[in-house]
Amino acid sequence: MMERSKLLEIIAEMRTDEIVVATMSAIKDWKSLSSSPLDFYVAGAMGYASSVGLGLAIAQPNRKVIILDGDGSLLMNLGTLVTIVGIQPKNLIYFVLENRLYEVPGGIPLPAAGKYNLAAFARAAGFRKVHELKRLTDFRKQVGAILRGPGPTFASLRVDKGPSGPFPPINWAETARKLEKALQ
Repeated sequence: MMERSKLLEIIAEMRTDEIVVATMSAIKDWKSLSSSPLDFYVAGAMGYASSVGLGLAIAQPNRKVIILDGDGSLLMNLGTLVTIVGIQPKNLIYFVLENRLYEVPGGIPLPAAGKYNLAAFARAAGFRKVHELKRLTDFRKQVGAILRGPGPTFASLRVDKGPSGPFPPINWAETARKLEKALQ
């Protein structure tokens, strides 16, 4: 398994002008790694980072969109996989950080954790580019091609449980205004 903060550090280092949509536990680390106006946070709407990311990918077809989602969030909105495949946004990269927990509300184990495979769900939905990575060295080797290649791309990233605690302070309205201004 990978340490989430190390994995996100690698993405932050390789990022250029992509929009990043982060949700739930990914917000904790990403907020400390990036202060870009192209960052957008989806919290309080668990399961919808993929839908928000898809909307941004449709609205901004010439700019890549990276979704940093959690496995618990994806399980709450599995239908988004089929929607993404139906639209085929070439600029969408969907990273799912799998720790098999609802981490934010206290590390509650996901139902049937370890008995299903989200990458297999993505393949069954019709994703042609699917990655399953459990080691940081493998992620480091493949992330450049994942970020540069055409999408839609799905990557299941097996991560350790991160530190507990609340979200960092975020002015949600200001974040949305910054993104809107950056995209004008």
